[in-house]
Amino acid sequence: MQLSRITAGVMTWGVWGSDFSTKETGNYIEKCLEIGITTFDHADIYGHYTTEKLFGDATGGKSSLREKMQLVSKCGIKLVTPNRPGHALKSYDTSKAHILQSVENSLKNLRTDYLDLLLIHRPSPLMFPEEIAEAYEQLKQAGKVLHFGVSNFNAAQIELVGQSVPLYANQVEISLLERKTLTDGTLDKCLQRGILPMAWSPMAGGKVFTEDTEQTRRIKKAAAPLQEKYDAGLDQIMTAWLLKHPTGIIPVFGTTKIERLKAAVDAQRIDLTREEWFSLLEAAEGSEVA
Repeated sequence: MQLSRITAGVMTWGVWGSDFSTKETGNYIEKCLEIGITTFDHADIYGHYTTEKLFGDATGGKSSLREKMQLVSKCGIKLVTPNRPGHALKSYDTSKAHILQSVENSLKNLRTDYLDLLLIHRPSPLMFPEEIAEAYEQLKQAGKVLHFGVSNFNAAQIELVGQSVPLYANQVEISLLERKTLTDGTLDKCLQRGILPMAWSPMAGGKVFTEDTEQTRRIKKAAAPLQEKYDAGLDQIMTAWLLKHPTGIIPVFGTTKIERLKAAVDAQRIDLTREEWFSLLEAAEGSEVA
């Protein structure tokens, strides 16, 4: 499996954001494919369990369209919502039964026979690796899930589950403003095990653009000469900073503005030097490296 270097996150496509119609969703999917974005990142809970169906209705289950894309989904969080009346409390569930049922729901809603990648959305204090492995193996044998991974797992949790399950990816928050995974062992563990990091909120929720703090001013100042050198926007410099990491980080962009996705795709042309990369890190940290 080869995920597109830039991934489209669908969390805000539905009622949690832009509230696309079925037609608008279909048009946006087509625009993503046209610019080379073939990977779409879902979770069963998005839109209070409605966004996967929105996407599936938009594609109409067409095999010709499905063959052009990779579908990623996540499960394991149980939200309290009228769409799941059996959930009395927000909690995590990584049981075999829940994983299997979640996948069946996702396949039905997305109108597909398989997921390219299934992630456990959050680590649970009650998760049992062998039980997760049983679910994964059953799904793999049935051809319903091709690859497996985790989301928001730290190094120790990756090691725990990775002993029982071959992990393809770990989706975590990474950006110039959220750098914990660079130093807490998470990305090191991914590199060691050949696990692909996927970065959610690669633009830090837009804080660099909307908040005027000492940190954001430092980042903008450090990025300015790079923007001129590479004829790029600040968002593209921030994207290039992620793409430089040796683990092959795949940024997941949740924007519903196609021009922002185009800019992210174009950022792949920027190859920051090591000193340029560290100049941005220094600006984010507020001090030079030790």
